[in-house]
Amino acid sequence: MANSDFRQHKITLCTDCRFTGGPCRPGAELLAQLNRSVSALGRPLDQDFSIAGTVAMTACTRPCTIAFQATGRATYLFGDISPEEDIDDLVSFAAACAEGQAFDALPRSALVPAGTGLARIPAALLVSEETAGRLQ
Repeated sequence: MANSDFRQHKITLCTDCRFTGGPCRPGAELLAQLNRSVSALGRPLDQDFSIAGTVAMTACTRPCTIAFQATGRATYLFGDISPEEDIDDLVSFAAACAEGQAFDALPRSALVPAGTGLARIPAALLVSEETAGRLQ
């Protein structure tokens, strides 16, 4: 049974600072701007993405950390994101992913913005007991 609330892509931002024990204002601003920008673009982008904040992504020397994730695809982690300057690049990256371009296939120049890439984490292959026999 399909879940109508399932979002194919996930964007996670650091919005709580482990050093101060309180909210990260730039992260919260970026979260609000990204939600507004993606919503303004409408379908399918606003229905494909789950955008949420989280407690400390432990990249504190590179504040405003953001991760782009999708099922079966590599995860990209960016830091030193400026809520005021980088929103267009972030939305363009999200749109490219939503249009079917696999994160793995995106050109290096599409990794937004230049110089902010922290990590590319390869996709994990998660195997359930039901499918384990088929993979052997």
